[in-house]
Amino acid sequence: MSDPHKTQEDELAGTEQPFVQHLVELRDRLVKALIAVMVAAGGLALYPGPARLYDMLAAPLVATMPAGSTLIATSVISPFLVPLQVMFMVALMLALPVVLWQVWAFVAPGLYTHEKKLVLPLVVSSTLLFFIGVAFCYFFVFGQVFKFIQNFAPQSIKATPDIEAYLSFVLTMFLAFGMAFEVPIVVVVLARMGLVSIEKLKAFRGYFVVLAFIVAAIVTPPDVVSQLALAIPMCILYEVGIWAAQIFIKHTQAPEEEAVSTKS
Repeated sequence: MSDPHKTQEDELAGTEQPFVQHLVELRDRLVKALIAVMVAAGGLALYPGPARLYDMLAAPLVATMPAGSTLIATSVISPFLVPLQVMFMVALMLALPVVLWQVWAFVAPGLYTHEKKLVLPLVVSSTLLFFIGVAFCYFFVFGQVFKFIQNFAPQSIKATPDIEAYLSFVLTMFLAFGMAFEVPIVVVVLARMGLVSIEKLKAFRGYFVVLAFIVAAIVTPPDVVSQLALAIPMCILYEVGIWAAQIFIKHTQAPEEEAVSTKS
């Protein structure tokens, strides 16, 4: 007669080992991702250096300021810490492909083939769209917004922005535009999961335009230029999302879904 306690211990022992192996693999993946970030930060520290990186980040603002104007530091340690923060932010962005690859390598073995077809394109496209949103904000939006603000500034006021306040503003804008450019991903996921049909997404166009301008008014400075620069791309990307969803659904169906759609 078998001992029930021993049988239960044997079953638990069989599940404990895979769990420990997953923890070890997760640790290794996290270490590799951290090493990638540190290597990128080390390279940036050597060239072009934290100070030069901050100068590049501040270039759109400095270009619109009156001649002789500079940014100021209201804290003793700010000239040291703020450029370091910028350096690590850029390092994380440069190492992001490696970080995402480590995440994918950890998750992929547990996915079905049709799930891999769904997840991998979404991860790659969402990363690219986020970078495109950040680049659009830096190369186009910042210059237009700062020119607009300077044109309204009275001659009696000398603009001397604080470097910490500027970094906070930049990060907020980068995050806002990066997330706004994820609209197609959200649309595709909602349609692929069956939460919203393509027809309903098309019918929601008018409401989304209003929603886009409300979001732009909340997350951007209170000027027309930045609000339009965020709301208009969101509306365009919504249409792109509807178009992409129709194509994406056809190529990422599970086998049983394909059989059902074929019968219907």
